[in-house]
Amino acid sequence: MKRLFWTGLGVAAGVMVTRKASRALEQLTPAGISDRLAESITDLGDAIRQFGMDVREAMWDREDEIRDAFGLNDDLEPEPGSRATAR
Repeated sequence: MKRLFWTGLGVAAGVMVTRKASRALEQLTPAGISDRLAESITDLGDAIRQFGMDVREAMWDREDEIRDAFGLNDDLEPEPGSRATAR
């Protein structure tokens, strides 16, 4: 019974090592590298787009604060198609 247990444990460990090794080798193939690179570029593009949106929103908020501080918002009516109506 002891031998059967150790044999089963060895087989299970061998299967796990083989599966992990095949996954690692698959990532080193040209297709695997291109998939990871494409995913990384997509993630980078999304991060840059989100950063731009955050900066733009902060810029508009700060512009509104400055206009309020100088009393310039009282005189202005938003023009059709301006960012005030686009928000």
